[in-house]
Amino acid sequence: MDELPVEAFLESYPPHIREAAEGLRRLVRGAVPDAVEGLRLGWRVIGYSIPTARRLKLFGAIGPEPKHIHLFFHYGAFLADPERILEGAHLRLRQVRYLTFTSIDQVATFPPETMERLLMEATQLATMTREQRLTIAMEVSVT
Repeated sequence: MDELPVEAFLESYPPHIREAAEGLRRLVRGAVPDAVEGLRLGWRVIGYSIPTARRLKLFGAIGPEPKHIHLFFHYGAFLADPERILEGAHLRLRQVRYLTFTSIDQVATFPPETMERLLMEATQLATMTREQRLTIAMEVSVT
């Protein structure tokens, strides 16, 4: 991860995107206090990892764009999504899914219990082995 402060990274984005980014950062830190935040400039995202016994494991990211912002879930394809709110399957992304917001108001009005559940499940998935995630995928495809 790069050493540039997140605030400096966000300066080039419009105010409404910076505000939404700050709201999402607060939500992630609130739901996952142990999360390690860092820039991934090559991907142009603010990455979030969870410490494990062996290393940091990426579970999500905030990806600002000029007109909207995404909250990415690294193993989102394995998340329970009964409401079908996660985007990305149509892009044939192997495992990443995301939510899209255009303002701090959308971030603030997103159901907090759903956000916390998604973030907590995302951290659990990140700490699993590949085989454990594949078992979940097989269980989901059967139901």
